[in-house]
Amino acid sequence: MEHFVVSARKYRPQTFMDVVGQQAITNTLANAIKNNHLAQALLFTGPRGVGKTTCARILAKMINQKETPDPEEDFAFNIFELDAASNNGVDQIRELIDQVRIPPQVGSYKVYIIDEVHMLSQAAFNAFLKTLEEPPKHAIFILATTEKHKIIPTILSRCQIFDFKRITVTDARNYLAYIAEQEGVNAEEDALHIIAQKADGAMRDALSIYDRVVSFSGNNLTRQAVTENLNVLDYDTYMQVTDLILDNNIPQLLVTYNDILSSGFDGHHFIAGLASHFRDLLVCKDQKTIDLLEVGEQTKAKYFEQSQKTSHHFLLQAIELANSCDLKYKSSHNQRLLVELCLMQLASIGFDSEKKKPESKIISASNFEKEAVSISKDKKEIVQENEHDTSSPSEEVNLPANKVASENCASTEDEEYYSESSPASTTPSSERIENTEINSVENDTIPQPEPIKETPTHEENPKDKLPKREKVSGLSLKSITKKKELAEKQRAMMPTEEVMDESFSEEDMIREWKNYTERLKKKGEKILASILESQTPVLKDKQIHLIFPNETMKLDLEREENRLMGYMKKKLRNTHIVLKIKVDEATSRKYAFTPQEKYEKLKEANPLIDNLRATFDLDV
Repeated sequence: MEHFVVSARKYRPQTFMDVVGQQAITNTLANAIKNNHLAQALLFTGPRGVGKTTCARILAKMINQKETPDPEEDFAFNIFELDAASNNGVDQIRELIDQVRIPPQVGSYKVYIIDEVHMLSQAAFNAFLKTLEEPPKHAIFILATTEKHKIIPTILSRCQIFDFKRITVTDARNYLAYIAEQEGVNAEEDALHIIAQKADGAMRDALSIYDRVVSFSGNNLTRQAVTENLNVLDYDTYMQVTDLILDNNIPQLLVTYNDILSSGFDGHHFIAGLASHFRDLLVCKDQKTIDLLEVGEQTKAKYFEQSQKTSHHFLLQAIELANSCDLKYKSSHNQRLLVELCLMQLASIGFDSEKKKPESKIISASNFEKEAVSISKDKKEIVQENEHDTSSPSEEVNLPANKVASENCASTEDEEYYSESSPASTTPSSERIENTEINSVENDTIPQPEPIKETPTHEENPKDKLPKREKVSGLSLKSITKKKELAEKQRAMMPTEEVMDESFSEEDMIREWKNYTERLKKKGEKILASILESQTPVLKDKQIHLIFPNETMKLDLEREENRLMGYMKKKLRNTHIVLKIKVDEATSRKYAFTPQEKYEKLKEANPLIDNLRATFDLDV
């Protein structure tokens, strides 16, 4: 059995030209070596597997090969690698500093590569500062780390920093295709693309995944084999789910999701991939953004075909729903129900956006003429029927005035000031009748009351005085005039409010004011009662004047004004009482006195108080 070398080691780049996806950095380093403009302290930072250590080794090899004719010389004795993860103490750094002083035996430079330098302790960093700032001319330090933010600023300021970027999916796929060609493996483009996506920007991870998939499928690397081995959901699954969503096929959509879960896939991974799929479809909608879709040409054609079936509105709303489900997934107690609900909402987007609006119909002028003719005929028939009808029909009224009065009298004394002063009870009966009449007119036909049989009594029924109802069309031009006539007749028939103008004193007003406050306390409205107690009202020519220290108290009392004035008018038997409320912030001072301020006020009134306090040694 031959020794197997993994692809990450076998195909590790030996020159800057072989490094994948870091052209800007490799060109900078190559030019610095060529022009003898290389710094003595370099910091390589970036994600894992992007070529930091590889570039450090290539750099260490190239700076010594410049003066040596042998291209095969690797100068291994001039390169020192230190793993800071396991050698992070101050003693290891001191040993390194002692070695730096010794010049190289072969070549011109000694290169010290410190990997995972962020793992060094604080003491080790401090011991390394002086040597890093002023190293010997034959020493070059290359620091590599994945977490630059953990390195102290004094180290960063002494280094020339190179930020390595993630390997793009296209670059990783092309390099995998090159390796597959070297190994004699027949690999599909989509299969390599899935591997590059799974690597998430790390070339070393991509090569490790490639070795695993090749071990599974052999020399024929297909997309199906890759998805099966890596346990990933490919774009075919998401396209099938999207078709079901567009068809509003909720039952089959839930069955498909159940099959996905049965295959061992995670619901969180599925919904996150579905959101990315909607994003890819949105990218395909515009020719300018189609290059943002990192897939093969055949796959890109499938994406473009499905994107034509969708609209921008659908995709934007679908992305929002899928992303919201992705954010809520980890905190949800019923994760499967959350995803199923999201799928049902996605499949219902079409229903919400395609609701038909009611068509607006324009009525022609001829219809109004026909309606006017029919109304005139109806009126003639009604007049003829009334002439032959001996009975006197009476109108229905919602609540007669005498009934309203009897109900008010039957209420308890504690509820009087609520029933009399509340907005619902202060509405005159005439307005209620008027609203009834107008509503009936707007419904095209006023219901005809059944005739009341005559009874042997000499008392006149008050309902007989109300005007008779007639059939009025809401489309006729005369209906507006008819509504006004009905309203005026009803107002004329209803009794007017009793006007009271008895005299009363300020003491009477204050007494009833306190009685109202006590009733508020019994009702549990203590805040409102405290507002009324905070100020003493002043009577000026039938006007009750109040001054509050802030606007809030004024607004609270204005909400209670109807009930309060209804009660006061009834108890004082005067309907001309008016409430005047003002705000004066200066009045608030009397409610904010401290003990010291009270003492100062007393001392101003009588200076002898200060002598009394001093004589008996009193405290304020």
